[in-house]
This record gives sequence, C-alpha cells and structure tokens, in this order.
Amino acid sequence: MSEAFDGKAVASTLAAGPGVYRMLDEERTVLYVGKASSLRKRVASYFARPQMAPRLMAMVSRIAAIETTVTRTEAEALLLENELIKSLKPRYNILLRDDKSYPWIHLETGHAFPRLRFHRGARGKSGRYFGPFPSAHAVRESLDLMQKLFRVRQCEDSYFRGRSRPCLQHQIGRCTAPCVDLISAEDYARDVRHAAMFLDGRSTAVTDELVADMDAASRALDFERAALLRDQVATLKQIQAKQYVSGAEQDADVLGCAVGEGMACVHALFFRNGVSLGGRSFFPRAPADADAASVLGAFVSQYYVDHPAPPLVLLSHAIEDDDLLATAFSERRGSRVELRHAQRGERARLVEMALRNAGQAIASEKVSKDTVEARWNALVALLGLPASPARIECFDISHTRGEATVASCVVFDRGGPVKAQYRRYNIEGVAPGDDYGAMRQALERRFRRAIKEDGPLPDLLLIDGGRGQLAQAEAVLAELAVQGVALLGVAKGADRKAGLEELILGGSRGRALHPRGDEPGLHLVQWVRDEAHRFAIVGHRARRQKARDTSTLEGIAGVGARRRSLLLKHFGGLSGVQGAGVEELAAVPGIDRALAQRIYDALHG
Repeated sequence: MSEAFDGKAVASTLAAGPGVYRMLDEERTVLYVGKASSLRKRVASYFARPQMAPRLMAMVSRIAAIETTVTRTEAEALLLENELIKSLKPRYNILLRDDKSYPWIHLETGHAFPRLRFHRGARGKSGRYFGPFPSAHAVRESLDLMQKLFRVRQCEDSYFRGRSRPCLQHQIGRCTAPCVDLISAEDYARDVRHAAMFLDGRSTAVTDELVADMDAASRALDFERAALLRDQVATLKQIQAKQYVSGAEQDADVLGCAVGEGMACVHALFFRNGVSLGGRSFFPRAPADADAASVLGAFVSQYYVDHPAPPLVLLSHAIEDDDLLATAFSERRGSRVELRHAQRGERARLVEMALRNAGQAIASEKVSKDTVEARWNALVALLGLPASPARIECFDISHTRGEATVASCVVFDRGGPVKAQYRRYNIEGVAPGDDYGAMRQALERRFRRAIKEDGPLPDLLLIDGGRGQLAQAEAVLAELAVQGVALLGVAKGADRKAGLEELILGGSRGRALHPRGDEPGLHLVQWVRDEAHRFAIVGHRARRQKARDTSTLEGIAGVGARRRSLLLKHFGGLSGVQGAGVEELAAVPGIDRALAQRIYDALHG
C-alpha cells in the first residue's frame, strides 16, 4: 500500500448506501472494481483484515486511490459494476472474455419471397429473429436443416434478381426456385410459415399440418405431392426424436463451472422451447486461487448483462447474490427469472452434463496449449532464430481476377490467434492482379501506422508468397527503418500441396528450407498462413458482394429497381448486360432506344 494512502480514513468518508468502488494504483490504473450494499463497510473491510489471501494482499499494497459511484439500489450497482469490469478490464477481477455477439437466424419479411439468413450484430432490420444460437456452427446446421425440410431460399437478393434459370440449390432439392416462378407466392408463404413455426419450437404443430396436407393430397389422387409430404413428415419426426431433451421443457440455460490446470471454464447448455441449441465453453480470466463458485458468480453477473436471461438458469454451484441477480435479470426481462443450484432428477443430470463438458473443455484447452507451445519451440529450431518470437504476423492477398483486392494481417502469440488484433486492408490504386503492389501497400499502411502510434511490431513476419512478395516486405521495412523483425516467405510447393511448402528466409540469409511434412514447426507456419488466407478470402468476398450489390446500373438515370431487375434477369447478370449492344438492350421490355443508348454509354464510357 502506498505510504501516503490511508485506506481506513478514506473508507470512513464514504457513503453508507449502495454503490460501486474502483481501486486505483499510483498510475491511476484501475486494479479492481466491486459493488457493495454499503460502500463504507465494504471498503473498510479491505483495511481491517489482519490476514488475507496473498493475491488480495498484493492488490491492497498497490492501492493509491479509491473512487466511488453511489447508486440508488444494489441492483443498479450490480449492473454498473459489470459494465465497468467489461470496459476497464481490471487486473484483479474475474473477467469474461466474450466480445462476440451471438448469431441469429433472420427471416427477412420485406420481400415477396422472404429468405432465411445468418445474422450477427444489432437486430435493426425488419423481419423475425430466431435465437440467439450458441455458435455460428449451430446456426449453419439449422439453416441447412431449413433447406432440407422447407426449401426456403437463402440466397442474396442481388443473386435472386439476376436468375434466369434455377440454380444448383433447386437441382439438389433444397430450394423451390421462386426466382423463376416455379412455386406460387401462396405455396412459398406456407413453406415460410412452417419454417418459422419450426424455429419457434412448434414442430409438432408443423407435423400435424403436413400430415393433414398429405391426407388431402392422397384423397385428391395427387400421389406425387403426398409422397413428398410423407418424406417431409418422416424427417421431421426423426429430428424431433434427436433434439427434444427430457427435463428441458422450457427456456433454460444450464451452466457448469470447472477450474483446474491454471484455467477456469464455464460450459453453457442452451434450451429453447424444449429444443437443445447446443453448448458453448467460455474461459474467463480468473486468478489462480479462484474457486468454481466465484468464477460462476462473476460469469452469471457479466454474461446476462448483455444477453437476455431465460426464465430458468440452472447452476452447478451456489453463487453469491443469487437473489439480487435474479431480481435484476427479472426487471430487465420483464418477467420472472430464477437462478437455481440445488437440483434433483433430470435437472441434476443436465447440470452434471454441463460440468463434464466444462472439465473436458479444460483438458482439451490444456492439450491445445501444450501443442502450440511445442510447435512454437520447433519453429524456433527450424528457422534458427536467435530468440523465441513473442508475436507472429502473417499477410496474404485475396482477389478474383484483380477485382475487390483485400489484404489480411493475422496475429498469433504463444497462446494462438489474437483475433482482436486482426486487420484487413482494402487495396486501392494498384493495377488489378498486381499482388506485389497490393502486398507493398498493405505492409506500408500497417508499419507506418505502427511507427506513428508506437504500436506493437511482430518478431516474425510471414509473407504468403515467394521471393517476389518477400522482396516487397524487405523493401518496406528498409524504407521505414524497421528493425528487429525476422522475415519468412511461405511459398507453395511444386504441386501446391500442404506439406510441400518452401520456406524462404528473409534478409541476408535468403536461403530456402524444405521441411518434412510432419515437422511441428511447419505445422505452425501452415496454421498461421491458412488463417491469413481464410481471413483475406472472407474480406474479399464481402467487398466483392458489396460492389456487385451496388452495380453501375444504379447510377444511370431512368434505371430504377424494376428496370434493373428486368435487365439482370434478361441477361443473366451484370456481365451479360455489359456485353449487350444497344439493340439488344432496347429489346428488353420497358427499355426504349434512348434509354438503351444511355445504359450502353454508361457501361462503356
């Protein structure tokens, strides 16, 4: 504790009511954030204890100031405490590292033929949202199921508008092709309604309707339709048998917490409408001496600040302030929320399942960390580096015939990917297909900014490419006088197969390595390179789609949404429109010769 700081004296001046306190060190860095029903009593307790845990003693010894915020109620203090923990990330708090929003399924209703799509982020668009789901994989599984069961389209509107014939999804029985009028609006609306009912958990009602439709089709001697409905009903019943879980008859989350191997894990099982949506493991940052109950309590209070709590949350351990938390969550939800620990029967089985998953997740994470550590050390030996790198970055370029070029930069440390520090660069002013120029621009932007802002630099910089791309990196680092960064080019082998890569050492060494396919150091290089490649492709596809959605047709006077749709359908897409002559354009209904000439001039000017 700072000699100038008298904790007891400060505590005596604090309010006796509820609030939040922040403990700061001499540099005004927040060490810890806590809540209290009485600020005065709670803060005083830190300075009145004759003995305390070593971690607590270390924290108290660094306190140089205490700031407080008085609140009206303890529930209000609880919410403020968790908002501050998330924003300030104090060293001595248990911190839930969950900066990703949960994914949803979005049913877009503002279209004659609505589509289902993956959605993550703010729910601002019109339509219905189903979820949240525990992972992107769970959403994609459900969307895949929707295609098999109800054949509701999932394509982008721009793709839908440009079709002149059914796509592959129709040919394999996963879409009814409303884009080319192979299904009536009425029948399509029925399929959309059934899909929404299923996602709402009303699959039994869907089955009953389909059985009735099947009987009606059979009586009408429409045996082809009856057979199709029969198969649909059979598939639905199989899914119901797999998904419905005894003991989860209502919306509920089941949380199991385990600690060990220097880690803490909370595994959550999610049930909505009696249907299992799967599970997800969280690894909060927690002190080594934290027990499962304190970790679980911190998780519950932080997690449900951002995510709406279901009516029932089953817990593997009793937590502090469970009544207060339940009250706060109930107020936010607008209906009762229960937090329950002592369980029997099926609920106890679900809690035990969550606990087993938490323990298994810790074991898997430990193996994963050990594997990364072994690969890291092997890479140092493989490249003959003077010291083990603390930070690796990798750059890759992605485009389609020079269109919508995007560069990616991914970051790894000894724990694996550091996704919060990934970056993408939209490449401008470079000739289409000029990978060297694109690589140079991305590297210049990355390192100029690092120099300007005194940001972190990599110890090892990987370049996805051969000697040409590596030369660009060497030139940029030399021009900017960046030192202490080892360079490595990762070139594909002669057959472009994994395990046959050529590793080119940068700088004066310049020699090429051809490690064996089972070399652990090469596995690390492949992992980093593949992640950079994936991240670049995702960015490129998004940029390319955005460019196509806002096609050059939109800027032509007289070409509104209807005429644009007619043109794209008639010619099978924008490339077809660009290849058409004035006479061909004028043959499209609604396009006179003057407008056809204007379109042609705009596309070829």
